[in-house]
Amino acid sequence: MVNALDRRYPRDWAEQWDRVGLVLGDFEHPVRRILCVVDCVPETVDQALAERADLIVAHHPLLLKPVSSIAPDTYKGRIIHRLIRSDVGLYCAHTNADVANPGVSDALAARLGLRDLRPLVPASGAAAGEGRGIGRIGELAEPMDLAEFTGFAATRLPATTAGIRAAGDPSRVVRTVAVCGGAGDSFLADATRAGVDAYLCADLRHHPASEHLAADGPALLDAAHWATERPWLDDVAAWLREEFGADVTVSDVDTDPWTVHARDVPEEKEPLS
Repeated sequence: MVNALDRRYPRDWAEQWDRVGLVLGDFEHPVRRILCVVDCVPETVDQALAERADLIVAHHPLLLKPVSSIAPDTYKGRIIHRLIRSDVGLYCAHTNADVANPGVSDALAARLGLRDLRPLVPASGAAAGEGRGIGRIGELAEPMDLAEFTGFAATRLPATTAGIRAAGDPSRVVRTVAVCGGAGDSFLADATRAGVDAYLCADLRHHPASEHLAADGPALLDAAHWATERPWLDDVAAWLREEFGADVTVSDVDTDPWTVHARDVPEEKEPLS
């Protein structure tokens, strides 16, 4: 199982800072049930144990930064101890799954019905070639204005409390769209150079977004990080079922940290007489 995952998402495709592959588990342990998650957190561990999963396949690494202790009184230590005690393995495919073809952004683009896909930023190094790279650019089946496209995206991506917000002229016509699963404001200039009408990603920050729009860049759509990466789990699960005949579940546990959304709508003022 690990070897097959490594072949589909080779570790040398990952960014140098990333930490991917098998995090814990016995290589010889039989895998019959698998849970696919975006984040390995207490809630998704609860789900894995309830479903008696033998392996969790996660997108985000549990141990991205070095730790000096995995004692059971630490956040990550508790997770690790629970998984080891229950004999549940953990495998992560992160930036190596981002650049893969098909990868994270292909699944996101498919949710929006984009056609004729190509990378937003073609991969270099070990991952170069065969359509791999960060993000995807594609064409909508029918043009929409930005306001309509924002509503459409909200119906096609997994729902979160924050929903989707957009920046730009609401009447701007959108035909060509760039998408990037996860944080995407480091690729704003690439979306501008590509000449797309709109760019959808997660975690857009105030100043980069503001400066991008002031420079006449594409319209922006900002979705929850979890929502842009959750579609990839369906692709991984389908491949695991076909490849191994495994019993695979996709977690719909919303791990987006934002849980409350409020908007004050100003009351209409009476016209002056």
